[in-house]
Amino acid sequence: MESDSYTTIKSSSQAIYKEKRSRFIAFAYPVSNQEEIKPIIDKISKEHHEARHHCYAYMIGQERMIWRVNDDGEPSGTAGRPILGQINSFGLTNILIVVSRYFGGTLLGVSGLINAYRTAAAAAIQNAEIIELTLQEFYEITYLYVSMNDVMKILKEENIVQSDQFFDLECRIKVNFRASTREKILNRLSRIEGLKYRYIETH
Repeated sequence: MESDSYTTIKSSSQAIYKEKRSRFIAFAYPVSNQEEIKPIIDKISKEHHEARHHCYAYMIGQERMIWRVNDDGEPSGTAGRPILGQINSFGLTNILIVVSRYFGGTLLGVSGLINAYRTAAAAAIQNAEIIELTLQEFYEITYLYVSMNDVMKILKEENIVQSDQFFDLECRIKVNFRASTREKILNRLSRIEGLKYRYIETH
């Protein structure tokens, strides 16, 4: 069975690296989808509008298949790739790292830039709390009120998280559980007469 766990950072962090009067301010953010990326970059660009470059890399998904790098005007391969390299070195996903560079007047050269962006990104990660999370699947289940005790027994025994409860003659509840337990839990629930479940999302 494939692992349903992944490693990310708990909350945002930042770090500063200086090299020949250039300042590299690195920002690390936990993210869960690509839609979150642009607003964060726009916010950093606005707050640090005097910085010459805002280079970034991100990795998304438990399988670490969704990623992108951006050099934002720096020589190709000198910024985004080194940042991504640190994300990979720490084995992280669901993370965005943006490094804003304030130019200090002295050119650093290709190797100097690679080292600076890599070091700044690594420092931001080291300043964050690294955590391991499990992939959760979310479902909506509906069932008859007379089946309430049977449903609640399974939810309790399997440590299933509940939310958005609605109780009437027909009850509705949103639940989530570890992806690796899907087959066992859905098999148990499907044995309850009249119960239906609808998959919502995984994250």
